[in-house]
Amino acid sequence: MKNSIKPLIGIIFIALLAGSCRNSDVITPASITPSTTGTTTPKSSVNSWIYSVMNEAYFWAANLPTKSSLDTTISSFDFFEKLIYERKTVDRFSTLTDNFADLQNSFNGVQKVYGIRYTIAETVAGSGNLGLFLSDVLIGSPAEQAGLKRGDVIIAIDGNKITADNFSSLFQSSETHNFQLGTFQNSNWATTKTLSITRAVVNENPVAFSSVLTLPVSGKKMGYLLYNQFIPGTDVNANIYDNQIRTVFTEFKAAGVEELVLDLRFNGGGYISSAEVLASLITSKATTSNVFYKEKWNANYERYYSNKYGANYFNHNFLSEPANIGSKLTRVFVLTSHSTASASELIINGLKPYINVITIGESTYGKNLFGTLVEDTKTPSSYGIYVMLGETTNALGASDYGTINGITPTYEVKDDIVPYAPMGDFNETLLKKALEVMGETSNVAARIISGTKINRYSPYTFKETEELPMGKMITDFKPRL
Repeated sequence: MKNSIKPLIGIIFIALLAGSCRNSDVITPASITPSTTGTTTPKSSVNSWIYSVMNEAYFWAANLPTKSSLDTTISSFDFFEKLIYERKTVDRFSTLTDNFADLQNSFNGVQKVYGIRYTIAETVAGSGNLGLFLSDVLIGSPAEQAGLKRGDVIIAIDGNKITADNFSSLFQSSETHNFQLGTFQNSNWATTKTLSITRAVVNENPVAFSSVLTLPVSGKKMGYLLYNQFIPGTDVNANIYDNQIRTVFTEFKAAGVEELVLDLRFNGGGYISSAEVLASLITSKATTSNVFYKEKWNANYERYYSNKYGANYFNHNFLSEPANIGSKLTRVFVLTSHSTASASELIINGLKPYINVITIGESTYGKNLFGTLVEDTKTPSSYGIYVMLGETTNALGASDYGTINGITPTYEVKDDIVPYAPMGDFNETLLKKALEVMGETSNVAARIISGTKINRYSPYTFKETEELPMGKMITDFKPRL
C-alpha cells in the first residue's frame, strides 16, 4: 500500500499506517474491494475527487491553491501533496492511499503481522549492528505463539545482522523469517535460539494488560492499565474492547483502587469514542454536564453546524460510566513516550482541568488534530484519504501540544534500560519512577539483573516495519460531497 507520508528517520520503513479519532466509529463502506494492482481510473478523475474532498472538509481549506492553478494529470500522490498545509510542521498526518481497505484495517487494529513492538538500538556501541529490543508482543500473534516475549532481543534475521541499510529489505523479503535471539555475554552478543515465524492477520486487542497491585509502603491498592490503541471493538462485536475497559475499571472500583497508572507509551491513538469512555472512568468531575474536549473546524463547517445545531455542537461532554473510580483518586499517572499520540494526548489534555495528571516518560508525539477516512466512491477507485478535519482543545480551550515537541512530561525518564522488565513489575523503568513519586519505593526489591543502558537508533517504539507512528484520532464525520 502506498501512502503520501515520507519516512522521517534514517531507516526507510515500509508504512503499515495508523489512524486518528472523534465521538463514534469511522464510516464503514458497505463494500470494499482492495486494490492489488492499482486503480485504472484516470488520474484527472481521482485528482478532481481529491480536490473536492479537501476543498470541503480540510481544516485548512481556505489555504488551498485554486484548482485551476493545478495540473490534475500528475500522479495523485504528488497532486495530494500540493494541497497539504505546511507538511513538515503542521499537517504531518493527512494521508492518501491507493488501497483504502488496507488503510481502514490498519486504523481498526487489523493487520498481517508477526506481532512485535520494539526499540531499535545498537547491540554494541559504535558497531553499526542493530538489535530489535522487544518492548511488547501482541496477544494471540504469531510472535507470542512462537514464544517471543517482552525483554527478548532479535540480533539477526535469517542469519543476517541487522543494520540501517538492510533493515527494511530483511523484514520484507518473505512472509516467514528466522529470528535469531541473543543475549549479552562476555562483551559480545551470542545467539541463544532461533525461531521461525510467519506473518498472520491479527486483530489486536488494545487492552494489553491490567492488574490491581498492592503498593509496597502504604499498602494502598493501585490500578495499572496498559492500553495500546483506542479501538471500540471488532466487526463481530462493535463494543467488545470498550466493554473490556469498563470491566477493568469495575475491578479497580471493587478493589478500592486509590492510585491509577495509565500506560500509554505504545498508544498512537484511535477512535475518540473510546477516549471518551476511558476519560469518563477516571475523574469524579466526569459528568454529562462537564466538557471533556472541544472541536475547531474550518470556517464553512463551523458556520454550518453552529447555525444548524448551536454553538454547543462543538463541545463533547463526559459519558455517564457506573465504573468511574474518580471518588478515590486525586491524581492519575500517565506513562508516555515519543510514540504516545493523538487520542492518548487528548486523554492527558482533556483530563487536566479536572484532575492532577502526572506524566512520566518522554515527550509525546504532538497531534491535537482529528480526521476521518473518506473512500473514493464517486470515481470510483481504490483510493482513500485520511483527512484532517480540525483541532481539539480541552474545556479551558488549551491545545498547546500540536507540534513535534508534543507534551513535555512532568518527569522525564527515558525507557532505555534493558532487559525490559515485565509490565506491572515494580522495577520496570517508568512504573518505578511513578512509585518513587508516590513515595512507594523504600520496600521495592532490588533488581536481580543490573540494567544496561542502550544507545537507541530512534526515540520511537516501532510496530513491525512501520515508519513513524502517525497519530490517530478519528471521527464518524462524513463530508457532504
